[in-house]
Amino acid sequence: MKVKVVKNYEEMSREAAFFIEREVRNNPESKLGLATGGTPLGTYRHLVEGYRERQVDYSGVTTFNLDEYVNLPREHEQSYHSFMEKHLFSHVPFRATYLPNGEAEDLEEECAAYEKLMETEGPIDVQLLGIGENGHIGFNEPGASFRSDTHIEKLTETTREANARFFSSMEEVPERAITMGISSILKSGKILLLASGPQKADAIEHLLSGDIDETFPASALYHHADVTLIVDEDAYRKGVDERGG
Repeated sequence: MKVKVVKNYEEMSREAAFFIEREVRNNPESKLGLATGGTPLGTYRHLVEGYRERQVDYSGVTTFNLDEYVNLPREHEQSYHSFMEKHLFSHVPFRATYLPNGEAEDLEEECAAYEKLMETEGPIDVQLLGIGENGHIGFNEPGASFRSDTHIEKLTETTREANARFFSSMEEVPERAITMGISSILKSGKILLLASGPQKADAIEHLLSGDIDETFPASALYHHADVTLIVDEDAYRKGVDERGG
């Protein structure tokens, strides 16, 4: 795992966008795996800027999102369909964009279809990830099998509480999501992991300890040959201080 420590969230976001832009310039038909939540917002802002000001061409690029809430209408302002449309897709013209359908009548069938789609349209060249305070990647919660493919995941209270700030009340936060499994994520050619802020320091410390265990999903990334972690000083400092670095 390659680790790049940067000063703050803005620098992390800029470096992540440049990483993705280099991939797209080198391979104009890149397949990108995308994430949602607060962590990648700055990255998407810089990607939009790059499209407008640096003439980065995404017309041959295909995207696959990690996850989507179950039974949350895609028109809902907190659905990941709406998130991606607002922050990226309405600004940058991609060849194709895919997200799981959390409103599918047969959710198991939807999971299988999404996994098949990634096999036929992919593989993903760069997968963008954040990390949860409990070590989740995508919506793969602690205890998720490292061998899992796209599936339905019951969200922990910790994850729901972390996402409650986006909803009017805790009761509105969905209890389940469709997510790429850890095995699905590890099929990507490269993985770009982002972490920012002191609330992520414990998770980064745990990750960098090198202990690999299904109780900490992000540790599965040690099974991948090409992972880059871009982390800001606030998220990295605790790990550095306690190791004496």
